Amino acid sequence: MHTVEQIKALLGESLGLGARADALHADSLLLGNIAELDSAAVINVITGMEERFGLSIADDEIDAGLFESVGSLAAFVDRKLGQ
Repeated sequence: MHTVEQIKALLGESLGLGARADALHADSLLLGNIAELDSAAVINVITGMEERFGLSIADDEIDAGLFESVGSLAAFVDRKLGQ
């Protein structure tokens, strides 16, 4: 499964978006555009990324730019995985 699709699934699960997750695409903006994505949800998404992709994400790697869009999250994962 493509990283963007996996991120969409993770966001859907973590944020309880249901069918709305299907409408997300790489350019979909996240912070400020999805009400469910609050500070607690950000932690859940980070934890989910670590578990789903087998990553370790350091605190200094997390900033608002990471959560700009679905594509920015996917690109981050791809970089971490060396793809």
